[in-house]
Amino acid sequence: VSTQSTGYQRRVRGDVAVFRIKGRNIPIVHRVIKVHEKDDGYVKFLTKGDNNNIDDRGLYDEGQLWLEEQDLIGRAKGYLPYVGMMTILMNDKPNLKYALLGLLALFVLIKREQ
Repeated sequence: VSTQSTGYQRRVRGDVAVFRIKGRNIPIVHRVIKVHEKDDGYVKFLTKGDNNNIDDRGLYDEGQLWLEEQDLIGRAKGYLPYVGMMTILMNDKPNLKYALLGLLALFVLIKREQ
């Protein structure tokens, strides 16, 4: 995923946001489905994965119902399908990660000898 740093930019419904949830290391890329902006400038967001049936409140930190500006990392500018699935698989199955690293190392060694 190619991201654009947030800074202050007006968020609108339909933006694809990159955010991090407290206590989790992996950024999540999901679409903004609701934006609530108060007169004082305070903004909160609700997100949902395009392939999910429900919003992301089940993913957020316990007791958190909305994302805030400090939770956002950036806005997605482009994407590579299924790359996110690879990161999830490698985190859920560490042996897969080590096998892929071993194959990459073997490939480098074989190419170096040629």
